[in-house]
Amino acid sequence: LKKTAHPRHSRGTQSTPKAAPSVSEPHRPLSDSLHGGPIDSERLTLSVQWGIPTQASSKQRGGLGGGCRAGGMSDEAGCAPRPKGHISKAAYPSIECGRLEGHDGGVMAVRFSATGAYALTAGRDKTVKLWNPYTGLCIRTYKGHGREVNDAAGSKDNSRLVSGGADRSVFLWDVSTGMTLNRFRGHTSVVNAVMFAAESTVVVSGSYDKTVMCWDLRSNSHEPIQTLDEATDSVTSIDVGGPAILTGSVDGHSRLYDMRMGKLREDFAKDPVTSVSFSHDHNCLLISTLNSTVRLLDRDTGESLAEYNGHTNAEFKLDSVLSHNDAYVVSGSEDGDLCYWALVEGRMVHRERKAHSAVVASASYHPSKPALLTASVDGQVSLWQCEKPKS
Repeated sequence: LKKTAHPRHSRGTQSTPKAAPSVSEPHRPLSDSLHGGPIDSERLTLSVQWGIPTQASSKQRGGLGGGCRAGGMSDEAGCAPRPKGHISKAAYPSIECGRLEGHDGGVMAVRFSATGAYALTAGRDKTVKLWNPYTGLCIRTYKGHGREVNDAAGSKDNSRLVSGGADRSVFLWDVSTGMTLNRFRGHTSVVNAVMFAAESTVVVSGSYDKTVMCWDLRSNSHEPIQTLDEATDSVTSIDVGGPAILTGSVDGHSRLYDMRMGKLREDFAKDPVTSVSFSHDHNCLLISTLNSTVRLLDRDTGESLAEYNGHTNAEFKLDSVLSHNDAYVVSGSEDGDLCYWALVEGRMVHRERKAHSAVVASASYHPSKPALLTASVDGQVSLWQCEKPKS
């Protein structure tokens, strides 16, 4: 891989890594310590064949568009319109409209399906559940993991789902029958994150063993077709955007892999990275770190465009997400609160106090409308919308 390093995300970051704070284990292990070591910058070009069209233009995808670039964050430059002055509560989903009840213990992850019609949850009770989030109906439960399930994701056509957990396994499931289609066992420690990629023909998984593995679903092989091992500590979060994979690690780095070009760019944030995601137009990266900060970075340069503070994230792994139109940033908090920021202004526009009774571990925004799902280690999964549905 051709590697480009960007040691600075924002003011106050340092070019020399320091030891990360210790992280306790309430719902997802991050790491006990950092494991130093040089990164091999002469990796061969990746062998994965990512037959994906290039990313859609900002006009096709909407959202931030060119306005996300450094020095161009304005409504006129392509950002979604922002309310001025007082922001109505109806602009973002802050009203609890339902709960998904059925897990026996904490819920580690919640994810909307590709269309937003269904939802997946992964729990400490070793199960994955498929829901109608609007009625609260549990459609199916998937059992097979030997320990807690840390993450789950659905394929683009909703026919399959993937899950990963503390049993070091990645499971591929048939949605309609509940049968296990494949079980990948290449990781040597807890699997923290899973995603579909390449039109759902590849599964990507990130682990406590410091690796990201790519699994080809078109073959019968149980071996990964690619292993990304640049991280020097636990990989906590991954996202996929076209032919690119974005990862976050406890070693304080976010890493952007261009799988088609065989290039790697690293950004150093000093503190452990707990959540990473692309903006909807793929021009920006949303990065959460274990110092109660969420940052918006320019994808091409790694420059910090905005910071979001006010929540508590000092010990645990929390999700931060962008709204369906990239207008808002949402994150859970360790005190059970749910925090909303205006993306461009960087100010908190709403704080839903005690949305959960414990750490808000996971959040998922609907792909095309203002609706939000949150999950907590208290076992509660909540659906948030702009207003109560009419009975």
